[in-house]
Amino acid sequence: MKRTDYLSWDEYFMGIAELSAQRSKDPSTQVGACIVSQDNKILSVGYNGMPKSCSDDEFPWERQGGNLDTKYFFVCHAELNAILNFRGGSLEGSKIYTTLFPCNECAKAIIQSGVSEIIYKSNKYADSDSVVASTLMFKTAGIKMTEYKMGNKEIGFSL
Repeated sequence: MKRTDYLSWDEYFMGIAELSAQRSKDPSTQVGACIVSQDNKILSVGYNGMPKSCSDDEFPWERQGGNLDTKYFFVCHAELNAILNFRGGSLEGSKIYTTLFPCNECAKAIIQSGVSEIIYKSNKYADSDSVVASTLMFKTAGIKMTEYKMGNKEIGFSL
């Protein structure tokens, strides 16, 4: 008789996003993303970090200070990295699992890439202008937004 306590697809893909987040060197916020095809194949993953060839030892990780003294002008977000890491044809109709609800900049890339659904674990910045804007764009573009509901299975690591 087969096992019945295996991970659901949502648990599996959010687990991949959470594991990807562990690659981030950001000391305050680690975010991961996993893009999945309509037939549940992983297309790409990403995490928040400095762009390729930009040393994460030389660029700032600070949250406070002038624009050029903080991470915000430099860090590439997990969702955008997952889109840019994709080496296939089209992301049309795919889903993106992300540990943090996308900002307005990632929302534009998600919409333009053809992703049709976002499954997010946390929306801790829901009241920020950035997330209000991304939510409005997703609704207008017909992108489904689904809050991830934690299953009762332990993935094997804690964040």
